[in-house]
Amino acid sequence: MSEDVRTDDVVTEEDGAVLVITINRPRSRNAINGAVAQGIAAALDELDSRKDLSIGVLTGAGGTFCAGMDLKGFLTGDNPIVDGRGFAGIVERPSAKPLIAAVEGYALAGGCEVALSCDMIVAARDAQFGLPEPKRGLVAAGGGLLRLPRRIPFHIAMEIALTGDKFPAERMAELGFVNRLTEPGGALAAAKELALKVAENAPLALAATKKIIVESADWTPEEAWRKQGEITLPVFTSKDAQEGPAAFAEKRKPNWTGE
Repeated sequence: MSEDVRTDDVVTEEDGAVLVITINRPRSRNAINGAVAQGIAAALDELDSRKDLSIGVLTGAGGTFCAGMDLKGFLTGDNPIVDGRGFAGIVERPSAKPLIAAVEGYALAGGCEVALSCDMIVAARDAQFGLPEPKRGLVAAGGGLLRLPRRIPFHIAMEIALTGDKFPAERMAELGFVNRLTEPGGALAAAKELALKVAENAPLALAATKKIIVESADWTPEEAWRKQGEITLPVFTSKDAQEGPAAFAEKRKPNWTGE
């Protein structure tokens, strides 16, 4: 059973353990203003706080993912930054639970940085990515310059960042930036399919797995095993860790509770 919640600028829809978050400003190509940033932050807070939700999908309405910051709003003082989460309510602190970007059309500037904040990217073949900030006298300070060189080869990250050009999804998929390509109009359905597959697994295990992969890049060899143990111990002592083997032995689907 799906449940919809609609606000002016952000739409959320529940599909089982999946929370779909849609930026809902199609006339502005889903440019990020203060209301959108607050809406995304609130949706991520909901995703992280609810035991019955395991993963999120972030997308845009009207055939475009996100064209970046609302420059007209920026010039009038509309602040697209949320304390504690940064630009768009996500770039400095994404959700603790896994998040998939479903990209149609453009994911440019801040929109590309929002996609980079997600853990996986599903994109239509005709989608385009880019960091055009230098063309406007700006810098991609929403995480694009920090994350992009960790996702694709250094020299190509430099080309994308310094030229400010648009790069097609098919090329980004070749570079490993995009997980799955779809025909135009199919990104959200494919992202939900991937999310539902992930959501079959235990939510505590998923969150811990993401945390280790994301944070371990900064761990020294001396602290890696200790920090990993601190994250995994609560999982191994959880009710779900008992439920998983029991379900396997009884040849049934597990009933995860997130406890």
